[in-house]
Amino acid sequence: MPMVIAIDGPAASGKGTLARRLAAHYGLPHLDTGLLYRAVALTVLDAGYDLDDSAAATRAASSLIADRLADPRLRDRAMGEAASRISSVPAVRAALLAWQQRFAGTATGAVLDGRDIGTVVCPDARVKLFITAAPEERARRRHLELMRRGENTTLAAILDDILARDARDSGRSTAPLRAAEDAVVLDTTELDADEAFEAARAVVDRLRSH
Repeated sequence: MPMVIAIDGPAASGKGTLARRLAAHYGLPHLDTGLLYRAVALTVLDAGYDLDDSAAATRAASSLIADRLADPRLRDRAMGEAASRISSVPAVRAALLAWQQRFAGTATGAVLDGRDIGTVVCPDARVKLFITAAPEERARRRHLELMRRGENTTLAAILDDILARDARDSGRSTAPLRAAEDAVVLDTTELDADEAFEAARAVVDRLRSH
């Protein structure tokens, strides 16, 4: 049976870094599903529409192609906020669900990270991880990341963004952010990247052998 590793968690919890490292370790393809929503948001904005235009967002999601995921603008801080707004549109989530499930359905298996992978996209995944950390620590990590990229912002502004995204992602009616009942919760507040990877790898090795 293909091994699908579903990794969920809030913004800046470290799930993306962890997903990439696990994918490399196990030789599996990786999909950062947040990029899909960022790409939809960018497509809407590039076309001159407002992010609250659900029809435009749905059209963008329905016609999304993989090439859009390579646009460096997707990594901008503003795109994270835009993606969070776009992701609250049920029709957008429905359009991207099939995209994600096709990726997960490859013969080799896959690693997907996002906010509803274990609950909606891949509910039958053999391995489900929910990565979390204290909001203040997540804000500190994101602030360092943005500073290294030359983006001028403050720690307070980042924390405000993270708290707002947490509320929006957890409170939406369609596929809210939450840990699947059978997910292993990993709190990375006190862990560095290597420690988080070793903890996650131990979980994967234990579950894949069952």
